[in-house]
Amino acid sequence: MRVILIFTLFSILAFFAHSQTKTESDIETALVNAKKGVYWALSNLQGKKTKIDKLIINDDKLISKVKVSKEINGVKIESTGYFQTNEVSIILYKSGDSLIKDGYIKKGELELYNEEDQ
Repeated sequence: MRVILIFTLFSILAFFAHSQTKTESDIETALVNAKKGVYWALSNLQGKKTKIDKLIINDDKLISKVKVSKEINGVKIESTGYFQTNEVSIILYKSGDSLIKDGYIKKGELELYNEEDQ
């Protein structure tokens, strides 16, 4: 009787551990997809548009939804990554100085935008 009880308890614990590992893996995949949106936004900052909305789709699946808002002396990037039923959002604020330093924009590009342009 004890053997059956111990085996049953072990089986239940193993099931919960597997479920938690799967959920963690799914969330990690959604986070990677959100990061893809951030990297896309950073590489597409050039241009005169003050707001950019983009859906990133791969193999007929929505990977990421990206919103870019150019602000005074900086930029705001909102990226939501998807995987199955999981959704992870990242909001990133970068100053104009750090964007220039990292090579995403050229000096003077963000200074063209002010409150009247938006």
